[in-house]
Amino acid sequence: MTVATAWHVRGSYFESCNCDAICPCRRVDGVAGGRSTHGICVGVLTWLIEEGAAGGTDLAGQAVAMAIRYDDDEPGSPWSWILYLDERGSAEQHDALEAIFTGRLGGDALEHFPWAWKASELLAVRPVAIELDHTPRRQWLRIRDHVAVRIRDRYPGAETVSCVIPGHERGGEELVADELRVDDGPLVFEVSGTCGYAATFDYSG
Repeated sequence: MTVATAWHVRGSYFESCNCDAICPCRRVDGVAGGRSTHGICVGVLTWLIEEGAAGGTDLAGQAVAMAIRYDDDEPGSPWSWILYLDERGSAEQHDALEAIFTGRLGGDALEHFPWAWKASELLAVRPVAIELDHTPRRQWLRIRDHVAVRIRDRYPGAETVSCVIPGHERGGEELVADELRVDDGPLVFEVSGTCGYAATFDYSG
């Protein structure tokens, strides 16, 4: 019998993808979004956990990132993704974070993570050195040899924007990225001047 593990994580979030700002998948002034700008979306998502635990495992201070790809014209638009976990974490922390961010522990993950409710492909789980800064409008991420993201500034429009991953129930800010680069096995892309987004998150299950 499988016993569910109670979990809760909260903190700050930012992302960038190859879509033009404002990313078409956002909810803009309360109106639901649609197709990605180019039909194929590639990007990077990051979470910095300020407070959290799964069962008896403390998750405060842990960083999590993902490199992703999906095609709007592929039936069901399944995500292909790589999960990056902070190498400074323990094996217990890595196990808990993998279970949360793959959606195996259920809860809010099944409301916020498209890769968890779709038939998607997890390409790899990598414990790596994650360097990141979630300073508003100057966010950046470095995963040596694999990922680089650098935010330029906020998007200048006055629209109200929200994103399903941190949650439409909380406010966020549309951003513009100076750099978005991934070079990791089947996921290879590099763009500049595309969209970004930042918000807080608070998930549990």
